Amino acid sequence: MRGKHCLFMTFDITIPVLNEEATLAAQVTILHCFLTQHFPQRDQWRIVIADNGSTDRTFEIAQSLSNEWPEVVVVKVPRKGVGLALKTSWAQSRADIVGYMDLDLATDLSHFLQSYDAIAHNGFDLVYATRLHPQSRVIGRTLKREFTSRVFNWLLKLYLGVKFSDGMCGFKFLKRSVYPVLYEAGAQNDGWFFSTELLTTAEWLQLKLFELPVTWTDDTSSSRVKIIPLAKRYLRDMHQLKMRKKQQDGTGKQ
Repeated sequence: MRGKHCLFMTFDITIPVLNEEATLAAQVTILHCFLTQHFPQRDQWRIVIADNGSTDRTFEIAQSLSNEWPEVVVVKVPRKGVGLALKTSWAQSRADIVGYMDLDLATDLSHFLQSYDAIAHNGFDLVYATRLHPQSRVIGRTLKREFTSRVFNWLLKLYLGVKFSDGMCGFKFLKRSVYPVLYEAGAQNDGWFFSTELLTTAEWLQLKLFELPVTWTDDTSSSRVKIIPLAKRYLRDMHQLKMRKKQQDGTGKQ
């Protein structure tokens, strides 16, 4: 697309949703317009709305969007869980690149163009957005959430020995061909930690990762995250991932 020798790759962007009837149509319309502008060949891409357990009109609205635009696809996930939503979507995908972003579009959409180029043109296996890079610009984030994010990522580095800067940002893209490898290496969580598992297993396997500093706008008004329960769950998930790796390595040590 950019340059004479650019590689044409198809891609699916998955958006996990749970009870998002108020903003779903508007946000998907913004993303659809952006992709139509920058990737006018519409058979190159799909927006996949992965509904993981909504009890409001989210699924109905998603189906209406799909009826209007063939490149918008709806996936019904049997139960709650962001990781489960992504795994369900990616298992059905036939695109060259898969990935996801949050419905609030907190990461500026221009960064998707960088993500696509990094994989399609520059040979990277996985691209992850980071809010903790010196070149990143974070807007509207409270001190409490900033502190929590930095502590969590510090724990990841300390306990799992990883080097990536931001394991939690909801904006990641990868070659679909590497996803089964990452799954077998331990990226299997049904919840939010799946996003971190993707990066951790990719780094352990020495895949080619692209760290992408981003402009990111926090939407605190719609946040449902409870920090203490989330922290406890992440600590448990970190431990389980580390034990899984030790079993795979054949050490069996605690």
